[in-house]
Amino acid sequence: MTRTDDKYQDIRDAIRDLCNEFPAEYFRKVDEERGYPSEFVKALTDAGWLAALIPEEYGGSGLSLTEASVIMEEINRNGGNSGACHGQMYNMGTLLRHGSEAQKQLYLPKIASGELRLQSMAVTEPTTGTDTTKLKTTAVKKDGRYIINGQKVWISRVLNSDLMILLARTTPLEEVQRKADGMSIFIVDIKEAMANGMTVQPIPNMVNHEANELFFDNLEIPEENLIGEEGKGFRYILDGLNAERTLIAAECIGDGYWFIDKVTEYVKERVVFGRPIG
Repeated sequence: MTRTDDKYQDIRDAIRDLCNEFPAEYFRKVDEERGYPSEFVKALTDAGWLAALIPEEYGGSGLSLTEASVIMEEINRNGGNSGACHGQMYNMGTLLRHGSEAQKQLYLPKIASGELRLQSMAVTEPTTGTDTTKLKTTAVKKDGRYIINGQKVWISRVLNSDLMILLARTTPLEEVQRKADGMSIFIVDIKEAMANGMTVQPIPNMVNHEANELFFDNLEIPEENLIGEEGKGFRYILDGLNAERTLIAAECIGDGYWFIDKVTEYVKERVVFGRPIG
């Protein structure tokens, strides 16, 4: 679809051209194999689209959330699977807004280039879905490190990401004035964590969304992996979730256009009583 009054048409055209390199057969094969569209994600990364929200000073494109939404919409509009990669856009926003300059210099250029993937965010727990303030995963500071214990569930793309944002309680619930206080966020090196106290258990489900259950047994992470101030993690996570909701809404719009196209094609081809039904 080309709209002459759309100031984002150049983005739409470029995304459409990229998606045309990955026909429906590609994504069907990935789903049948319960796989991950690594080639598609790499193509988006190489073209700079997954670094849209990273400022130019860190190797990104420095685009706005509106433009990022156009990218996600157009991926789904053209038959792609933005669900495999949208996490990188809103997860890195948490690091960008609340991380230290040292953290941003260390991670953002590598995320922008594709050397590292930040696709996963661990918040949900078996007994704390909607009410995040009651999460039970703890992070106890000791000798310059945080010791993580607890469990997370329905965490996406863990096995296809290098880094993960983790929300844990650093101050017991009974010791805080407000329930939303006392939680902190950390950036976790997934491979290192899997070798030192984090167990990943994939969850089989109908949708190929690479969901996992995570178990933390005295996982130690460096103090410098804390993002922002200790105890303010819930507020930081909400910032990221706002972007997530916006991007997913854009993806749904793209899905809607895609389905309309498919229905339009079908009703022109389906003949009943000697004539097309539409």
